[in-house]
Amino acid sequence: MPSRLSSEDQQRVNEYLNAPQHRVERKPFRPLFLLLMTVGVVVLLGGLSRWLAALVV
Repeated sequence: MPSRLSSEDQQRVNEYLNAPQHRVERKPFRPLFLLLMTVGVVVLLGGLSRWLAALVV
């Protein structure tokens, strides 16, 4: 697919992306961990809301 940028603009983008501050090593994305954390937070907040409701009633 041809680039929609001019060669000058593409060169600037390449320089920007190759700068040291933009070349950060990241850990691999772990979707299962994200799912477990989301479920954990939902369960925790659900339990907290039930506990608070029991205190009020």
